[in-house]
Amino acid sequence: MQDQPGGPTKTMRTTTVFQRILGVSRTLVRGVELEEKGVVMEVSPGNRRPRCGGCGKRAPGYDTGGVRDWRHLGIGSVRIWVRYAPRRVECAACGVRTERMPWAETGSMFTLAFEEMVAYLAQGTDQTKVAKLMGIAWQTVGSIVERVVARCLDPERLKGLRTIGVDEFGYRKRHRYLTLVVDHEKKRVIWTGKGRSADVLKEFFDLLGPEGRQSIATVTVDLAGSYTKAIKESVPSATICYDRFHVQKLASEAVDEVRRAEVNQAEDAAVGQDLKHSRFALLRNPWNLTKKDSEKLSVIQATNLRLYRAYLLKEALRDSLDCLHPEKAMGKLRQWLAWASRSKLKPFVRAAKTVRKHLAGVAAYLLSRLTNGFTEGINNRIRVIARRAYGFHSAEALAAKIFLNCGGIQLEPALPSPTPV
Repeated sequence: MQDQPGGPTKTMRTTTVFQRILGVSRTLVRGVELEEKGVVMEVSPGNRRPRCGGCGKRAPGYDTGGVRDWRHLGIGSVRIWVRYAPRRVECAACGVRTERMPWAETGSMFTLAFEEMVAYLAQGTDQTKVAKLMGIAWQTVGSIVERVVARCLDPERLKGLRTIGVDEFGYRKRHRYLTLVVDHEKKRVIWTGKGRSADVLKEFFDLLGPEGRQSIATVTVDLAGSYTKAIKESVPSATICYDRFHVQKLASEAVDEVRRAEVNQAEDAAVGQDLKHSRFALLRNPWNLTKKDSEKLSVIQATNLRLYRAYLLKEALRDSLDCLHPEKAMGKLRQWLAWASRSKLKPFVRAAKTVRKHLAGVAAYLLSRLTNGFTEGINNRIRVIARRAYGFHSAEALAAKIFLNCGGIQLEPALPSPTPV
């Protein structure tokens, strides 16, 4: 496709038009051809001396490789390709490498604009739709997401951390887990590790270094002993704040265990059935009770004192955790521990032992009111991400999607500005 000589001076040259379509600085469009697969732009880097594809430093080039095509964002249904024969360079640090191109990442067959559009779409819809819309393979979408995350993820995200949260996420059967670390202040995921042991979390703390570990003041976590062990060993000066939901969950599980025991011991089948169907009435918060739930609790109060005592113990723990005055809340919690320990209800005796074992962390919650709620919310978002991709076989692929959607990455696709109507 050649420029027409002698045309009007206001007519823009074809190469200039495609220079703007490419939208990459330090790149020259040498010519444009229309081929069967689409429009092909022949380009070359604007810099005379090539740069190493590994470290990016200037390096002497000594020969030219074969011609390669990179897929670029199309115009409507027309695909656009970028064509160039990259030079090989001899880098003092990296050895012989292909030169760095300003329009694409080394090793990729797509331009940077194309990859960022794929990642932008992957933030909002499932991987299958992205693959179909962009005309690429399903696995290619995942590879592109990993490259975009590596480019766009904030390299300073692990510096100056003060309040972090730790949780786990199960992404496959047979106990396949990821450990997630979030920054409570910036509301984003900052690290993922394969597994959920103390050693996995120690990898994160080792990555921070002595100065980074010293800046951490508070860590929110559930009652998992492995994470607590890693936190105490790696950041002993940090305050461990146990998540309120998991503490209250101990009482809810204890109530349910007492209910099941009462169902099994009921001599009257009708009474057993009534107790069996009272589960949600016992577990709901008082303000969520329906009229039918209140009637069930009244019957339990009149006919089954053990189960009603368990219900009162659950509510007493919730009340102590709801109290906004730290000293009063701690007093109520100690009263609850004494009551639960002598309640003669084995599930609550065990729950009291667990709370007493983690009392310092529970007291930290009463003082700071900091929970792992944001981390649990991230878990729900990740579950949606996993469902949209119909399951991940690779922890690395899932981690890339987590960072893309929950790591604070803001992508701006190459779209035209809206025109007022």
